[in-house]
Amino acid sequence: MADSPRVLVLNGPNLNMLGKREPEVYGHTTLADVDARCASVGESLGLAVTCRQSNHEGELVGWIQEAREQQDGLVINAGAYTHTSLALHDALRASDLPVVEVHLSNIHRREDFRRHSYVALAAVGMICGLGPLGYELALQALAERFRSAAAGTP
Repeated sequence: MADSPRVLVLNGPNLNMLGKREPEVYGHTTLADVDARCASVGESLGLAVTCRQSNHEGELVGWIQEAREQQDGLVINAGAYTHTSLALHDALRASDLPVVEVHLSNIHRREDFRRHSYVALAAVGMICGLGPLGYELALQALAERFRSAAAGTP
């Protein structure tokens, strides 16, 4: 897959607790399950997918900065940093990469503070409320974007 478009899937704080933390909100799927599914779906779409998770804002920023030179697109579930982090917003904007924001739950049906996303201001799209399927849809969206760009169509 050396010539395949490269996509970095980033997960923020507490997503390492998927399957254990508030399963009534986030479900029973683990992050390892999500990562495995992203790798499988990515391969079927002709994408080289790398998955990472951190509870540390600075580490996420560093990975986004590295992605500028090493990746072709980003899928990000920034967790709580979605609603608070100008640093992530700025790093995503500076990456010059297409970014798709993902949330397992529908952030617009939850507490008021969850309805604002700094990530959305840097993203080409957002998928929320569809559980782990959101990651697959994000990868599909990026794959289509790459195909269209290669074909010279908008």
